[in-house]
Amino acid sequence: MLFMMFFSHSKMLKSRIVFVVIFGLSTLTFAQNHEEPSTFWSKVRFGGGIGLSFGNGFFSGTLAPSGIYEFNPNFALGLGLNGTYNSVKNRYNSTILGGSVIGLYSPIQELQVSGEFEQLNVSQNFDDDSFSNRNYWVPALFIGVGYRTNNVTIGIRYDLLYNQGKSVYADPWMPFIRVFF
Repeated sequence: MLFMMFFSHSKMLKSRIVFVVIFGLSTLTFAQNHEEPSTFWSKVRFGGGIGLSFGNGFFSGTLAPSGIYEFNPNFALGLGLNGTYNSVKNRYNSTILGGSVIGLYSPIQELQVSGEFEQLNVSQNFDDDSFSNRNYWVPALFIGVGYRTNNVTIGIRYDLLYNQGKSVYADPWMPFIRVFF
């Protein structure tokens, strides 16, 4: 009988020890998983551009959101979208939609070098029958350099694939102000 009491007490003690060990490990694992927040979103920055222009029968509006992921203080990679609508009353309207991939490199904190590939779909509609409507894709490959202070960069970029007949931009050289929050 003493043997049976010891055995059942020993079995109960072992069960309690196993329970405490499993509970302790699961609590420790749970605490570790929830105490350390994901670092992914802390390295994501959002920005973009908004453009609005109007005048005597002319309207142009652009919305171009973008986001980057900062791998480290020197290098970031991101994506952007572009939507633009242009209209000249009784003559012309166009819709431009597309996206881009951008890489940013800062060899020193104040200098930012960029490379960006952009692909846009252009749909032009003319009210005058002497011009035919057009719908085409146009690529752009920009290299740029800018002065950076905190989350703002001011600089200039050049389109290596510039085509005067198809480009949506007036010139291959373009100044820019880039802001990411």
